[in-house]
Amino acid sequence: MYDAHRHLGVLPAYGFYGGPPVQPDIHARGSVAELLADLDREGTERCLVLPNYGVPDPAVSFALNELCVEAAQADDRIRAGLWVSPRPQDAERTEKALTLAGEPGVVALKLSFLLGGRADAAETAAPLDAIFAAAAAHGLVVHVHTSPGAASDIDQIGLLVERYADNVPIHLVHLGGGVSGHIKLIGGRFFDWVAAGKRVYTDTSWAVGFAPRWLAAEIARRGIGHDRVLFASDEPWGDHPGEYARLAAAVGDGELGRLVFQDNFAALYDRD
Repeated sequence: MYDAHRHLGVLPAYGFYGGPPVQPDIHARGSVAELLADLDREGTERCLVLPNYGVPDPAVSFALNELCVEAAQADDRIRAGLWVSPRPQDAERTEKALTLAGEPGVVALKLSFLLGGRADAAETAAPLDAIFAAAAAHGLVVHVHTSPGAASDIDQIGLLVERYADNVPIHLVHLGGGVSGHIKLIGGRFFDWVAAGKRVYTDTSWAVGFAPRWLAAEIARRGIGHDRVLFASDEPWGDHPGEYARLAAAVGDGELGRLVFQDNFAALYDRD
């Protein structure tokens, strides 16, 4: 079992949505030793770790880049992604993060518009160009969060696929995000991109129940996409046993199951 998307680092308590300060990601891990214990318990043979995020302060996630690199260099089971930002006000921190792009074990860059910015904004065009240029130069995958509506909707994130995915692999986290995103992707866009030669990938973390089985059925019907889907737990925000059970039920234990739980990760991330 290979996990293509989980987070490392403990976030400060925050008063989300006007409520009291809370730390909802109760399984967040703040050390490499704790992460390794989780991998041992789960039986996870390979994983990609990304800085934890969620509080509206990008500095918190930037500060976790070194921890993720440390984890990747501590154990061969682990690969690392670096937190980067398309916001102009984060330019200096992103530039510093990209100095780690050539470190052993680094295979991805992670960006999310949840903390600000938009794919179609003029002010993010140059920062996005720089991020994707760095990914191309170092042979890295760009991870992008998707969720329904606003700047993270697949309508917006799809602009990045159209603009950059001819040259840089893009991993669309959460299968487009929610019912609307699932339908937009599985109903056509994902397969159209694959057929057009776009280097696009996705995982089924957070996917609504119908989506993984529909995705598997469409892969079988269309005969493409089998090499573009990966298992991801999104721990500590996702639930590893639940994510595994839902996807395993959809893809079975044959060739597609082997691809999504092992081989696709190996092809994309498990490399020197």
